[in-house]
Amino acid sequence: MKNLSRDTTSPILTEEDKTFDLTLRPKTWQDYIGQEKIKKNIQIIIEAAKKRGESCCEHLLFYGNSGLGKTTLSYLVAKELGANIRQIAGPAIEKVGDLAAILTNLNEGDVLFIDELHRLNRLIEEFTYPALEDFKLNLVLGKGPMARTMEMKLPRFTLIGATTRLALLSAPLRNRFGATFQLDFYKQEDIEKIIQRSSHLLKLEIEPGAIELLAKCSRFTPRVANRLLKRARDFAQVEGQGIITANFARKALEFLEIDGLGLEIGDRKILEAIIKKFEGGPAGLQAISVSAGEEEDAVLDIYEPYLMQLGFIERTPRGRVATRSAYQHLGISFKNNQRLLS
Repeated sequence: MKNLSRDTTSPILTEEDKTFDLTLRPKTWQDYIGQEKIKKNIQIIIEAAKKRGESCCEHLLFYGNSGLGKTTLSYLVAKELGANIRQIAGPAIEKVGDLAAILTNLNEGDVLFIDELHRLNRLIEEFTYPALEDFKLNLVLGKGPMARTMEMKLPRFTLIGATTRLALLSAPLRNRFGATFQLDFYKQEDIEKIIQRSSHLLKLEIEPGAIELLAKCSRFTPRVANRLLKRARDFAQVEGQGIITANFARKALEFLEIDGLGLEIGDRKILEAIIKKFEGGPAGLQAISVSAGEEEDAVLDIYEPYLMQLGFIERTPRGRVATRSAYQHLGISFKNNQRLLS
C-alpha cells in the first residue's frame, strides 16, 4: 500500500507544492507567525547593519526540520535589506566553476541563499571561506609547475545557509556564519493561526473545530498544516458545499491514514518495529530502518524528530528506545523490563 501521508510530510516538494507554498508564504514580519525570538534577533542584526551604513549584514545560518520556515525567513531578510535574493541548493553546485559563476554574478548587497548546505561538496566548501571572510575568490589556473593562482574580488553579499543536519556541516564552515539560529517546532496556537491565515488567503470558509483538528495533526510544522488544509479543502469541495468542517477535516486525515496525533504509517511502523521486533529497544538506526522498510535519512529527518518531540522515542548510548507513551498510543501492554536505558 502506498504511504499516502508521505505526500503530506515529505520534505520533497512537487511543482504544485512549490506554487501552493509560494502563495501562502508570509511577505512581512507581521505575517510570519511563530519563532518570535529568532525574528527579533534577526531584525536587530539587520537594523544594526543599516545604522553602520553597511550594504549587507552578517552571514546567517538556519537549521531545523523541513517545513519550519527557513526559506521564508531568508526571503524576509532579503526584503528587509532591500536586496535581491539568489536561491540555489547545495548539491546543484557541482564544480568550482559553478561557484565562481554564482558569486561573480551577484551585485553589491545581494543575498545568496543556499539550501541543503550540508550537501555542499567539501572541495567547493573550501573555496567559500575567503569569499565569506574577505569577499575574494582564489582560483587555481592550470596544473603542475605551470599552475598559478588568480584572485577575484567579489561584491559584498550576505550568505544565508539552511540545513536540516547541522552536525554534517564542518566546523570551519559553521564558524564563518555570524549568527546561527535553530528553528523549533511550532506551538499548537501558532499552527492554528497559520491555518486561519492560509484559509483567508485561499478564500476558504473553515470551522474552528476543523482548524483545531488539522493543527493537532500537523506535526507542529506549518508546511504540513498547509498541506493538510489543502486535502481538507478537496473533500469539502467534492463532497460538500466548500465549507471545511471538522467532519471533512477528519475524512481527509483518515484518507491519508494520519491519526489524532499526526502519526502516519511510517511513524507507526517505526514504533512497532522497536516494540515488537526489538522488545522496546534499544535498537540501532540501521536495524530500525531495515525492519520498518524506511530509508535511514527518512527515519532521521522525517519521523524521529517528531516522535522524540511527542516523547515516544528516547535516544540512549545503545540505540533508540520506545517509551511508555508509545506503548499506550499503540494500545500495546507495557512492561518495565522491555526498556534498557543503560
